[in-house]
Amino acid sequence: MKITRVCSRRHFIGSSAFSLSAVAAPWLMKNDGLLGATSEGPQKPVLKPLTHDLLPKVPPAPVQAKAMISMFMLGGPSQIDLFDPKPALYKWHGKSFEGDIKFDNAAQASREIMAPLWKYRNHGQCGMELSELLPHLGGIADDITLIRSMHTGVNNHLPSNYAMTTGQHRGGRAVLGSWLLHALGSETQELPAYVALTDPRGLPLLGGENWSNGPLPSIYQGTLVRPKTPRIFNLEPAPHLRGEAQKRQLSFLRDLNQSHLETHPGEADLEARLASYGLAANMQTAAKEAFDISSEPQHIRQLYGVDQDRTRDYGTRCLIARRLVERGVRFVQIMCNGQIWDHHGSIQTALPERCAEIDQPAAALVKDLKQRGLLDSTLVHWGGEMGRLPVIQFREGLDKRDKVGRDHNTYGFSMWVAGGGMKKGYIHGQTDEFSHYAVEDVVHHYDWLATVLHQFGLNHRTLEYKLGPRNHRLVEQADAQVIHKLLG
Repeated sequence: MKITRVCSRRHFIGSSAFSLSAVAAPWLMKNDGLLGATSEGPQKPVLKPLTHDLLPKVPPAPVQAKAMISMFMLGGPSQIDLFDPKPALYKWHGKSFEGDIKFDNAAQASREIMAPLWKYRNHGQCGMELSELLPHLGGIADDITLIRSMHTGVNNHLPSNYAMTTGQHRGGRAVLGSWLLHALGSETQELPAYVALTDPRGLPLLGGENWSNGPLPSIYQGTLVRPKTPRIFNLEPAPHLRGEAQKRQLSFLRDLNQSHLETHPGEADLEARLASYGLAANMQTAAKEAFDISSEPQHIRQLYGVDQDRTRDYGTRCLIARRLVERGVRFVQIMCNGQIWDHHGSIQTALPERCAEIDQPAAALVKDLKQRGLLDSTLVHWGGEMGRLPVIQFREGLDKRDKVGRDHNTYGFSMWVAGGGMKKGYIHGQTDEFSHYAVEDVVHHYDWLATVLHQFGLNHRTLEYKLGPRNHRLVEQADAQVIHKLLG
């Protein structure tokens, strides 16, 4: 029987026993204004029927990776001080840099060369050189690929952030995680397929744009999870709406929305909302269990540093990321607050603090995935949107190192990856003698994204979404290529 609307859907949801808390999904309904037309407002134009879902899909090519965990280091970790030792910097330390420098902040610029402030050491059978600030990363050197030739080419945070996550230097586009959901669907119907784990100190630069679906249907956007308990609000329904009562409520609301969808076909936002109701009900049990690390053995919590004040937060999020991937989540982002690696000043004190918080948990994630047999099918990424320059910023000079820092450098920086079919114990690419410009085996942001898609069995040239007159793609650059040297 067709349901007749006697009041607006929004009014019904907000004023009756069918409130959002009653269906345990207010966090999925925050954009209710995106739903279809109400009796009080103008009707949306009728569109042709579309169907979007999160059912698992078979990729067109062989698969190496089934899931991805991205530890995104917003602000730009200094490759000079962490990953890319250069003898010339010690030779020219304190002298003037005579080459071409791409400054971002010219007002505070300097040409005074500053060598790495910490020692480098060799690690693993591969002999990978890493900073003494990263001893735990050194312990997994034989399991990672270190890329020393990343390039985005725009010396500013926003466009470089967009480039690394959406393929272009501008906003309004879908991020990598959303594209993976669009192409592959989800392996779980009890948890969000794409989860963003944020820092308790605050949201990252660009906020929700870091997990945005852009022009893709809303069902493919990332789900923001709170940085502290309760990770998700209102998972418990009201006492009078539990069990069969809740099932009846959800069934009626689903019928109501389905009726509206039939009269307004093609509303992707409403399709996403329909899917969210079922997911919310399933999550009442699954999410609480997935985000609760108290069941983990003590030695695992110690591995991640959950027992230490400095590493507790990041270790907890890394451990949750592993638990999510175990349960079929496709893409997990572990975000830092603000631009916490943006060390224009006080690099001598700030950089060791960041490394001490993150080094042990990040390495533990790789170790734990490996010992559980998950690393081969899980692509782990650690890196930011840029690196730093080889010269001093703030001009105080070398006698006031506690105040100095390094400016942006998007022309040659480093990141590391593990698992998902990537090589092990391998160093890719090279910068010039001052670690400013990538000069050998350069990996542009779009090459990196094309390579990730390839590992998931996807072709960056054919993966697209048609909206209106345009076909949208994650990778649109004609010269983008899969970097096969990175692959094991």
